[in-house]
Amino acid sequence: MAIENIDRDVCIGCGDCVNSCPMDVIRMDDEGDKAVIRYGGDCQNCEQCVLDCPVGAITVTPDKATPFITSWG
Repeated sequence: MAIENIDRDVCIGCGDCVNSCPMDVIRMDDEGDKAVIRYGGDCQNCEQCVLDCPVGAITVTPDKATPFITSWG
C-alpha cells in the first residue's frame, strides 16, 4: 500500500487531501473532522495528497502493493 499513514494528531481536517485524491482513497472520518485512509489498496502513489496537505500529516511509502504496468507502443 503506497499511502501509509495519516497522523490524526497533526491532521487539521481541512479535507484538501480528500479533494485531491484521484482514486478516492482518503475520506473524512464518521465525525467529519479528520482524514482517514479508506481504500489504501487503490492508492496509485501519485503523492498529490502529500503535496496538498498544509500540515504534512500524510506519509506515503514508495512501496506499492501491485507494480505499475507501463507499456510503450
